[in-house]
Order: sequence, then structure tokens, then C-alpha cells
Amino acid sequence: MNIASIPKIKHIESGNFFLLAGPCAIEGEEMAMRIAERVVAITDSLKIPYIFKGSFKKANRSRVDSFTGIGDEKALEILRKVGEQFDVPTVTDIHEVSDAAKAANYVDVLQIPAFLVRQTDLVVAAAKTGKVVNLKKGQFMSAESMQHAVKKVTDSGNDKVMITDRGTMFGYQDMIVDFRGIPTMRQYATTILDVTHSLQQPNQTSGVTGGRPEMIETIARAGIASGVDGLFIETHFDPANAKSDGANMLHLDYLEHVLSNLTAIRKVVNTLQ
Repeated sequence: MNIASIPKIKHIESGNFFLLAGPCAIEGEEMAMRIAERVVAITDSLKIPYIFKGSFKKANRSRVDSFTGIGDEKALEILRKVGEQFDVPTVTDIHEVSDAAKAANYVDVLQIPAFLVRQTDLVVAAAKTGKVVNLKKGQFMSAESMQHAVKKVTDSGNDKVMITDRGTMFGYQDMIVDFRGIPTMRQYATTILDVTHSLQQPNQTSGVTGGRPEMIETIARAGIASGVDGLFIETHFDPANAKSDGANMLHLDYLEHVLSNLTAIRKVVNTLQ
């Protein structure tokens, strides 16, 4: 899929990687706008094609008392407002078949969570909206097996499909990225590396997922060097108090430095192709 087909996407001509970035979950309008404003300014400066990311609800939680959202319609309205105010495309994840048509009224890209990427009805429902579909590789799946998830989308009459690698389970409480999978998945579709979720440490005894945010730039650099098309980075101005996945998010204050370094690496990679 050519990312130029994503509505409102900018800086395609730069030859840079593209970026999906934003908070894990929409916690409110002020925080979403604050994050979007900063990321838009950075990506415009660095000529990085940008898609704002935010979950309108969180269905995959370790504990029943974990934050799940501020209300579906309220969060989706905030996503729409971000897209309109900053003139950028938006992406959110869906968890049930009924979510597909609902979320498609507000965002430009529908994301299938890694744990649900084998759910045929969900993938097909997303595909039939006509929106771009971002398939997150299951933590339990090989790179090669993602060709079948892609085919479910294309067989539904939608060729606007992307794959996002978010690491593979390594034991019970760690994730690894197998960079051999990047060129494999790029044979099937535009491929993104989810840097921050690849550094999760799930299944902690506390019921709150841990992470290793100090490794974000390391993993991102390796992804760019291996030829990935895009990066996925969750970011927040106060990760320690974020309502979801704060342990593995990048602090917003560090984003510009990281992206500047990655843009420099991308320029070198482009000269080698």
C-alpha cells in the first residue's frame, strides 16, 4: 500500500519513514490536543509523514479495575477533533465487529490489536469499511503467518492494508523483536515497527504491565536500519501518571531528539538502496 492513499498525510516527498504516534489511550481532550500539537510541530519540522494515534477504549486489560476509557463516543469525537484541528490522519484500534463501522465514522485508519489479528470477522469488518487497516502482528505469530491476515483484508476488496510488528513473546514477561521479520512482512504489505509495545514486560504480578523505555531509541534505530517503512511510538507528557501503558511510553520531551536521530539514519539508509 502506498501511504499517499491515507487521507491528509503530508511530507510523502521527503523519503522519510512515517510515524504513528500519540498516547496509549484518549484520557481527555486537553491531553490529546497537547500531545498532537507538539508531535505535529516536530514532524512538520523534520518532514515526517504523521498519523495521530489514540485508543478510544482499552479492552485488553490485566485487571478488571484498569482504565478502559472515558466513553466511546466522547473519545472518538476527540480523535475527530484532533484530525480536523491539526489536519492530520488519525488511527485507533477496534476490538469488536461493531466497533469497525462506528470508529470508521471518526478516524482514517482502523487498527486490529495483536491479540485479535486472527479474528476473521473483526478483520473483515474493518476491511469492509474501506478504511486503511493496520494489522498488528500477534505476539504468538511468525512474520510469515501475517500474509494470511493481509489476504483476509484484500480478499474483502480492500487493498489498503499495513502490518505492524510489536514483538514476540519471550518467556512469560518479556518481548523481543526479530528483525528478520521486517523484510519478510514487507513482501506482504507496508510494514511498521511498534517500538514502545515491543518493550513491554507483560504479566507482572502486580497486574500492571511493565516496560523498558530506555531502549526505545535502540529498537527504533535498528528498525530504521532494517528498512522498516514506518514507526509506531506511544508518547505522553507525563508517562508516570498516564492511565494506560505508562511504563513503556516515550516522554514527549524526548521525542524530537529521538526522531532527529532516526531521520539522520533514514537518510543514510536511503543512500544504500
